[in-house]
Amino acid sequence: MWPNHTTEYGARVRHLWSLIAGLVAAPVTWILMALGQSGSIETITRWAETGTFNTARLIEPAVYLAVAGIILGLIATLRISPAGPLAAGLLLVAPYAALFGSPLRVRSAVPGNWGLFGDPLPLRLPLDNGTLGLVGMLLLMAVFSVQRWRRWPSPPPPVPFMPGPPVYNDLVGPPAPTDPDTDPPTLAYPPADEPRAGGSPWATPPGATYRRDGTAE
Repeated sequence: MWPNHTTEYGARVRHLWSLIAGLVAAPVTWILMALGQSGSIETITRWAETGTFNTARLIEPAVYLAVAGIILGLIATLRISPAGPLAAGLLLVAPYAALFGSPLRVRSAVPGNWGLFGDPLPLRLPLDNGTLGLVGMLLLMAVFSVQRWRRWPSPPPPVPFMPGPPVYNDLVGPPAPTDPDTDPPTLAYPPADEPRAGGSPWATPPGATYRRDGTAE
């Protein structure tokens, strides 16, 4: 049996796009988690210190965290290819795992003075509180989903059209058989040279009278 090159090419394209999505999702998720966590911590800390609160200030960090959760959910749950969650999980787990070898060097390698949209971008915060390790492990566990490794079901082959016996309406029934020697009925007038059977009154010329024997005068 010859290999299906179309299926193999489609599988390679899905793996490639999933890998690209994972490589892009990992840093974007890191940035969104840093913005959301820092904004949430600052807002709730201020509420605790002042004893007053305004929940509208929590909308911005909540939006950052929600977008990060949506991106992670798409990478982890969509049945495209395991390459995406594998790449994203390794990129997020690797910095936290490296803390066991050289924590000070790893932490100093992460930028701590960046900013985004005029706000500080504390990239070290998800690393310090362990969020990177948690999210990375979740993505790596998504790789072991059985559904990801199953092939998409191929569409069934087309069924050839087989004409069946004619189906008639119960009220109408099949057409009545016709005599091949009998001409079909028509609404046309017969030719003038053919005799008209039955003696039509229109066969008598106007003004003619009949005798008792039935002949015209």
